[in-house]
Amino acid sequence: MGFYFTRGFVPFLVVLTTLFALSHGQGTRVGFYSSTCPRVESIVQSTVRSHFNADRAIAPGLLRMHFHDCFVQGCDGSILIDGTNTEKTAGPNRLLRGYEVIDDAKTQLEAACPGVVSCADILAIAARDSVVLAGGGRWSVPLGRRDGRVSLASETTNLPGFTDSVAVQIQKFLDKNLNTQDLVTLVGGHTIGTSACQFFRYRLYNFTSTGGADPTINPAFLPTLQGLCPANGDASQRVGLDNGSENQFDNTFFRNLRDGRGVIESDQRLFGDTSTRNVVQRYLGIRGLLGLTFSVEFGRSMVKMSNVEVKTGTNGEIRRVCSAIN
Repeated sequence: MGFYFTRGFVPFLVVLTTLFALSHGQGTRVGFYSSTCPRVESIVQSTVRSHFNADRAIAPGLLRMHFHDCFVQGCDGSILIDGTNTEKTAGPNRLLRGYEVIDDAKTQLEAACPGVVSCADILAIAARDSVVLAGGGRWSVPLGRRDGRVSLASETTNLPGFTDSVAVQIQKFLDKNLNTQDLVTLVGGHTIGTSACQFFRYRLYNFTSTGGADPTINPAFLPTLQGLCPANGDASQRVGLDNGSENQFDNTFFRNLRDGRGVIESDQRLFGDTSTRNVVQRYLGIRGLLGLTFSVEFGRSMVKMSNVEVKTGTNGEIRRVCSAIN
């Protein structure tokens, strides 16, 4: 599925121009491997598709892995490194999945183009392909990142957290040169995937020691969540983040926020705060506001995020194995 443009040829050119400019940020560019490894995208795509066909949960896993990678040390594949106290051992990353997909693609690429394609680029492509397989739009991925040599669990504290206020979320994104629209758009990636009960069950019972549930939860939705996550139930039980549509990449996530059906507290806060509600409403096509097309804007924000603090040129390395520095 590609981008859709409904406002005529001029906006179409504006979007293309913007994407072109973003795609050439910080030394990355579309077509970086056109002469050195021309099959890179087809190899990654076929690998992701194979794993996705066996387990659809791979799509949100790879998308979130790329997000978590970019917010720590930049988009440099540092989240992939094994070892004591590396990023993947940190609390926010322990439940990420999809590492085997990146390893599989890397093995194939090393056979086809030894020492050419970085693990960071493989992850960026895989995240895009995951969205496409889940029904979202496709965008061109700028490539040319190099892999980082440092991975520290202690540096994951700046990852957005599930209890963050909107002000904290906005600041964490601004620190990465991502604006409020990028924040709402990228959080919209929660349209696919699940969360463990441990990350939101506190909202359902004795919220802030009041004895009741989080008042921002729709009362009609509360029994559903309580049924999925009983007070003394399994904390690892998985629940869809986009109720009723967790396997389809679409904008129903924003409708759920409007209707008080956000599962994660930080997600639901995006509709409760005036600084972010407007963006949510624009995705919903609220009358009187200039509408936004989620599939288009998500691609644009992903391109911006994928260029955060990247290592290019002689910085970093091209790992031979994604889970270890050379």
